[in-house]
Amino acid sequence: MFNFTEEQIKRYARHIILPEVGGKGQAKLLQSKVLVIGAGGLGSPALYYLAAAGVGTIGIVDFDVVDFSNLQRQILHTTERVGTPKVESAKKTLEALNPDVKVITYNTKINKNNVMDIIKDYDVILDGTDNFPTRFLINDACYFAGKPLVSAAMLRFEGQCTVFDFRDKENSPCYRCLFPEPPPPGLVPSCQEAGILGSVGGIMGSIQATEAIKLLLGIGEPLVGKLLIMDALSMDFRKVKLRKDPKCPLCGENPKIKELIEYDQSCEVRF
Repeated sequence: MFNFTEEQIKRYARHIILPEVGGKGQAKLLQSKVLVIGAGGLGSPALYYLAAAGVGTIGIVDFDVVDFSNLQRQILHTTERVGTPKVESAKKTLEALNPDVKVITYNTKINKNNVMDIIKDYDVILDGTDNFPTRFLINDACYFAGKPLVSAAMLRFEGQCTVFDFRDKENSPCYRCLFPEPPPPGLVPSCQEAGILGSVGGIMGSIQATEAIKLLLGIGEPLVGKLLIMDALSMDFRKVKLRKDPKCPLCGENPKIKELIEYDQSCEVRF
């Protein structure tokens, strides 16, 4: 039985009165561990809501520093923290919001040599990265480790989100079922080239946090096998079915990928 303090009962009251969450669910969140890779446009809102929800341990991976151009959408950071490592800025913001949360920072670039060690102790992984090589690496690592992955992306006025639940490898598709290989360099425009409406990141990152909480609590219907697509200009949301590809090079019937692959960052696309 989890013993809440009086302050915690006040803080999480709106969760506790939800029948789907209740005291048991809130206690579970406080004992859960979530890793967010990327403390930028997607990671900022996701991290904010995960900390506010009382997820007990939150890991943050990012190797970049805060830049003025980030502040239009990366709401964890402030003007006075320009030049500060993003993980340090994020940690300060989250600890100020909720002292219940233990924040673990990884001021490093995810690569095939460190990714398995970083993700191994977390219950759910959120991908808020901004390039295809890292997205493929995180997908493959989570598949091999059997970790649920909440993936989102955004560009201009559009966003998308899906869940790959690799606790059930037989039924969940993976990122390679959608994109078997990274696109050729230059095929997809970067955020610097095409732009991004900052609030789109707020919406998609909040959806990522919601999906993570659902996975932790075992409630609702996570976006497994479904790709949620948003068009902010028309404010249309639609779902597209994602089917497991029997020819997928990672999770298909005759997989060709048996170990982690690190693609050239030249096919980078900043979301």
